[in-house]
Amino acid sequence: MSDAPDAPRSRLVGIRLDEASIARGNSNIEHEREVAIYDIIDSNTFDVEGRDGPFTLKLAVIEDRLHFIIDTEPATGEHTFMLSLSPLKRVMKDYFIVCDSYYKAIRTAPPSRIQAIDMGRRGLHDEGSRVLVERLKGKINVDHDTARRLFTLICALHWKG
Repeated sequence: MSDAPDAPRSRLVGIRLDEASIARGNSNIEHEREVAIYDIIDSNTFDVEGRDGPFTLKLAVIEDRLHFIIDTEPATGEHTFMLSLSPLKRVMKDYFIVCDSYYKAIRTAPPSRIQAIDMGRRGLHDEGSRVLVERLKGKINVDHDTARRLFTLICALHWKG
């Protein structure tokens, strides 16, 4: 098998969100979760240092820490990596505010206003994914698109809507 980052062993084949961690929200939030999970499974790079995949992932928030509960497919035993949410909190707060504005704007605002808000939303999304990649460095390697989608899922665990 190839050692290339996009080899089948360096990818996620399943994702679950811990039910106890999910902040129940509106249909927009549920849709964001579903799309992010679908998109990650469809195309991703996810490589855990020192382990061969493919991998399954369960995301949970326990005591203000993000838990990446990782196993291989087929299962060989879970490995948990914990990440403090503190470095992500500011960008997540700003992201929630902009997303709320975006969802309100798509109902009544002119296209130019929606586009401007969406550009801000994308910029915050990129910032959040950069912070996530930095925090995972040396433990879990992900590509840019996977980091963006994981950031969406992390936000979806917190979003009150």
